[in-house]
Amino acid sequence: MRARTYKNLHLEQIHLGLTLTEAVESEVRARDAKRIVIVASKTFSRETAHVDDVADILGSRCAGRFDQTVEHVPRAAVFGLAQYLRERDADLVLTIGGGTPIDTVKMALLCLAEGLKEPGELDRFAISVKEDGSRHSPKVKCAPFRQIVAPTTLSGAEFSDLAGCIDLQSQRKHLFTSPDIGAVSVILDPSITLHTPRDLWLSTGVRAIDHAIETLCSTLPEPIAEAGALQALRILNQSLPQNARSEDELDARLDSQIGVWLACAGLNRVPYGASHGIGHQLGAVAGVPHGYTSCVMLPHVLAYNESSTESPQRRIAEALGKPNLSASTAVADLIKSLGMPTRLRDVGVERSHFGAIASGSLSNPWVRANPRMIDSEEQILEILEHAY
Repeated sequence: MRARTYKNLHLEQIHLGLTLTEAVESEVRARDAKRIVIVASKTFSRETAHVDDVADILGSRCAGRFDQTVEHVPRAAVFGLAQYLRERDADLVLTIGGGTPIDTVKMALLCLAEGLKEPGELDRFAISVKEDGSRHSPKVKCAPFRQIVAPTTLSGAEFSDLAGCIDLQSQRKHLFTSPDIGAVSVILDPSITLHTPRDLWLSTGVRAIDHAIETLCSTLPEPIAEAGALQALRILNQSLPQNARSEDELDARLDSQIGVWLACAGLNRVPYGASHGIGHQLGAVAGVPHGYTSCVMLPHVLAYNESSTESPQRRIAEALGKPNLSASTAVADLIKSLGMPTRLRDVGVERSHFGAIASGSLSNPWVRANPRMIDSEEQILEILEHAY
């Protein structure tokens, strides 16, 4: 009998299908927050009316709007937001957007919890890999307040208490976690996602598939996470092609959002693998967006891991409606059908990047937790070469 502990998120509620303003009104009535800061992507903040609408709903409770988040969450952007929240005396954040603003808020809350003022101070709170390959997650004090999240992509950042942040000097992405930095409430309003670029929506949908698949292939699976992951694959296999064919079909977009919710049942609760871990370094070294990292890495990592994950890979192929194909082929076919990139060379990665990607990946806790052991840069280079 294997002893283990499954930790639930500190997530109180999820609003499904309510409009953004309806859900915000409900949250404002239920909470005693008086200094609410809205954090959104620059494009969403400045090119849609949604942030204005939310600010109107908040009225005097709106303490400010911040739209200076930066893709891949460099440390400087995190400290910029942390300082803004201090200056505005915030007591709640409403985050609208994808993984970039959500993770920037998570990291800013960690900085506020620990009173950090300089980027270098983050080092001691980063998740690290011990000599035996196991993961060490430093303890973080409770965040001074929480965030409510209305996602506009399918990245799943709203359903985790894990954040990624890039150190530009070392070209490495580090991971951080604390129970209270994630969302306290999530608002799934498909109508606000209509502004999301098509490729961003669909590629982050593949990211959600990656969450589900690396949950099922995990070395330490959990029953509730496995159940969510299998259902997520069934839903996303149906809804993503619908999203690709008809971008304004709100029911299908909400189905994809629900698929993300289920896919994330294992996120930061079970060890993932090399698709996520190598993907982090693709972003840090070559600036590849998260969704695209899954598009180009997931089929190749599945093929690499096939001998170690035969049973879960059969279930994956069945959930994708392709029981007669290998899981790697079934996933690759779905990615191609969505019109997403399938090779590293298609997303701006060059062979000259391989050394830095391999070196950084080897210290990633999810690479070291890959179901087929990876303990050398040569193994990572082999996967990269296949994906190139």
